[in-house]
Amino acid sequence: MIEVPIWEKYTLTIDEAAAYFRVGQNKLRNLAAERPEASFFLWNGTRAQIKRKLFEEYIDKQNTI
Repeated sequence: MIEVPIWEKYTLTIDEAAAYFRVGQNKLRNLAAERPEASFFLWNGTRAQIKRKLFEEYIDKQNTI
């Protein structure tokens, strides 16, 4: 199996996103529950995937998260 570096992945799991963005897993899960329609979420059934580049753009525009 080929391992893709986290910074090249299109989507990240909650665990990967928490490590990559240095945001808590609970914060990301709460964000998914509060804003499930946000463009940076991709839903695989009930499991949220975070679109890395779109989430980067979202974070760039925020002062607090």
